[in-house]
Amino acid sequence: MVQVDAQPGARPQGGDTVRGVNATGDTHGVRTKGLGGNSVGLMGSAVIGISTVAPVYCLTSTLGSTAGEVGLQMPAIFLAGFLPMLLVAFAYRELNRAMPDCGTSFTWTVKAFGPKIGWMCGWGLVIATIIVLSNLAGVATSYFWLLAGEISGSEYVAGLDDNKAVHILTCLTLIALATAISYRGMTATKDVQYALVGLQLVVLVVFVAMAFQKAGSGAFDTGIDFSWTWMNPFAVQSFAAFTAGLSLSIFMYWGWDACLSTNEETSGSAKTPGRAALIAMVVLVGSYLATGVAAQMAVGSGDQGLGLANPETSDNVFAALAGPVMGPVLGIALFVAVLASAAASLQTTFIPVARTVLAMSTYEALPASFAKVHPRFKVPGKATVTAGAATGVFYTAMTLVSENVLIDTIYALGLMICFYYSLTAFACAWYFRKEIFRSGRDLVYKGVFPVLGGLMLTAVFAKTLYDMWDPAYGSGSSVLGVGSVFVIGVGLLLLGGVIMLVMSRRSPAFFRGEVLTKETPSLVVTD
Repeated sequence: MVQVDAQPGARPQGGDTVRGVNATGDTHGVRTKGLGGNSVGLMGSAVIGISTVAPVYCLTSTLGSTAGEVGLQMPAIFLAGFLPMLLVAFAYRELNRAMPDCGTSFTWTVKAFGPKIGWMCGWGLVIATIIVLSNLAGVATSYFWLLAGEISGSEYVAGLDDNKAVHILTCLTLIALATAISYRGMTATKDVQYALVGLQLVVLVVFVAMAFQKAGSGAFDTGIDFSWTWMNPFAVQSFAAFTAGLSLSIFMYWGWDACLSTNEETSGSAKTPGRAALIAMVVLVGSYLATGVAAQMAVGSGDQGLGLANPETSDNVFAALAGPVMGPVLGIALFVAVLASAAASLQTTFIPVARTVLAMSTYEALPASFAKVHPRFKVPGKATVTAGAATGVFYTAMTLVSENVLIDTIYALGLMICFYYSLTAFACAWYFRKEIFRSGRDLVYKGVFPVLGGLMLTAVFAKTLYDMWDPAYGSGSSVLGVGSVFVIGVGLLLLGGVIMLVMSRRSPAFFRGEVLTKETPSLVVTD
């Protein structure tokens, strides 16, 4: 990858250096943002994508909820959620080949649809990431105390997670640690991720193998025999249940696009991130299907006993299954895997939000101070720290307001994901509209697949928006008779609109379309 130096005259501010802020309307020089190039290869990029998704964390927090929504069709829902994500991944790959910019969805939708739609798309990504970070921190905190209780054999220690003050303090500590590691750059991030991702995948393989063994021996009364009908999404009892399950399934795949957010730091920026994203997607769908089928065969998907949909354990399935499936010793390893999964994702999830904010600031869509890149660690320092602080404030506030914050924010997250993924998919088809008929490949990968993926996610967005008005959606809590999931999801999108109006007064050039246009050059890359 070849990067052109930032334009002369950029002034150092504090301990960081402002990079790549070109004069308004200048499209002659390549914009380099000061990130560390060639810091990540194909394997490292794929690991970051898997880590950000956090498969073990996703499984323990949504396996039961999905089974509760769709019953035995849980594996089919995993496949159904994978399909639009795969189609959108092709859109990301094509857009990245043409415009390898760390702003990803923000930059691409601005070039396709203009500054206002692009700004809201960027906001959708940012706020979705803040929600995920808060939930990751919460799960990591719960498993930290649960693991401490298992190791010490003390119910009192395990029960400390129920102490709201202790829980919040522990959560903020973990957020601070994750922020500090992310601040030290991609090399530190990558080294930590190899160990944490490897650990969780190995433990997950062991769990799947032992669950199959328990199912074969009929160890649990609720266990059932495998049936290929589990793979049929049309067997779900209602469309509402299907969309609710699909929303959870889509959440379980969210985060693979972190591979693309590191494109300016990846060797072969034009092609490597897209390939890494597809590798991550294959690993994820394989692990989800294997775990879902194995767990369902072992304990069933009912709401009694160890059944996955039991409301007493459905929000934390592995906590209930660790001992019965893996035994007291190996069961602790599953607790460690969930903690490692949440901790790993907590760290890497800072990558997309910090780099999106960096790009938005570089192109004058956010205050210029967020364009500061640390001269040594080559990371967007202020953006990373701000993301950590925002996560801590958001989680603390939501925890104090709602006891059901985890499940409600997960459901609201599905709305955010569908919003910015679908916009990005449509941006691909529109940006390449003049060349999609040049070849069969262009028609499929730049036109048909992105549009289909975008339409699928738009349908889920619309149906979810309708369903979440009902207080029964999510945790069952409400605000003035309106479902709290609706209030959280729509309220955060509207907040983005208000901030955009404020920024349009502070940065009119960007919103007039004078800073970032279709002709604005991206990085110059060599294969």
